[in-house]
Amino acid sequence: MPSVETVSALERRLNATIPQQAIRGQVAARLKHIGRTAKIAGFRPGKIPGKILEQHYGTEARQEALGEALQKSFFEAVQAQALKVAGDPEFTVKTNDWNAEEIEYSATFEVYPEVVLGDVAGESVVRSTFELSQADVDNTIATLRKQRASYAPVKRAAQNDDKVVIDFTGTLDGVVFEGGEARDYPVTLGSGRMLPEFEAAIVGMKVGETKSFDMTFPENYHGKDVAGKQVTFSITLNSVEGPVLPEVDAEFAKSVGIEDGDVTRLEDEIRSNLLREVTRRLKGRNKDAAMDALLKVAQFDLPRALVEWEMHRLMQQTAQEMEQRGMAMKGMQLPPELFRERAEKRVKLGLILADLVEKFELKAQPEKVRALVEDYAQSFEHPDEVVRWHYADPARYQEIENLVLEENVVDWVLARVKLTEQTLAFAELMGN
Repeated sequence: MPSVETVSALERRLNATIPQQAIRGQVAARLKHIGRTAKIAGFRPGKIPGKILEQHYGTEARQEALGEALQKSFFEAVQAQALKVAGDPEFTVKTNDWNAEEIEYSATFEVYPEVVLGDVAGESVVRSTFELSQADVDNTIATLRKQRASYAPVKRAAQNDDKVVIDFTGTLDGVVFEGGEARDYPVTLGSGRMLPEFEAAIVGMKVGETKSFDMTFPENYHGKDVAGKQVTFSITLNSVEGPVLPEVDAEFAKSVGIEDGDVTRLEDEIRSNLLREVTRRLKGRNKDAAMDALLKVAQFDLPRALVEWEMHRLMQQTAQEMEQRGMAMKGMQLPPELFRERAEKRVKLGLILADLVEKFELKAQPEKVRALVEDYAQSFEHPDEVVRWHYADPARYQEIENLVLEENVVDWVLARVKLTEQTLAFAELMGN
């Protein structure tokens, strides 16, 4: 009769036996199957005597049969005792005699914890809000105009947003340092390509003017010879071109994707897109606030296996993202410990969400899933195709369903906590 002992808060050890006869039958069946195609000198495939097959393949067949038998016995035992296993078990076979009537083994494993939540009603949560204004739409159009600006020579001092061409020489203790000298070097002022102090020194200069100034490089500057040190620059301004913004007309509207050039439609689409992005970012902020409240009142141990699996997944995901940005990751191994804190938080939240969804029946209603898919699809040229694409694959549908489950949990939390509201500025919400 299998028995289960408690090793620690979540760790258990199953002690059980497997009838040898069950394994012998499996070994015989495997050897018979192998014998159909096995090639052994002096014998034709399918005509190899059992004893010869046993000599060549017996150990392999026994190990495979035992492995299957252990898995089957283990899962039957834990199902019978209604244990929710987290991760894979670690088997220890205690019987080494293949002639014994029973094979004794133990399996060490973890179980899912009981999720214990304190009173979320005692937590204070700040819910972010935002009202889109006409000024936000106008500022977005202004940004689009700047992105499509042309440039023309101007007869005035250089200012932000100008394109300038300069000669410069930088010296450290009177000696030109590496990378500290250039001729006819183009700079767009305000772009952040150069250090702020360097760009600031150009603002106000006129064509033909030369200026010298001292500047201290940041401690973390990539050029180690000058990092954290004061240098002297001499700059000569060769030319200045100012931006010429396009008019907001049919041609401009077409340049940003409005095929018929309708300026009114351009503004409507910008407003619609901004509202969609604002809504997405507000949801993200408020979800994080709600989840933080849940984490504060949750007290339970985490299965080590789940945390380690999540650490590994985050590590792989980060490596892939770094490769996509052009970084050479071949042969490099990111330290798993870098991801432990994030992994623990994600595992804990996953267990909390699953528990709340089950206890309070916060299921994803099909109409809410549909609404979320359709809203997401609106940002594409052919929304109907995007909707069909999501519904064609159960995995893609599941992703959206999980988002709806999260929204349901957020609503559940926000309905119970001490709630205050803060109205965000556009730049703060957009992370500018």
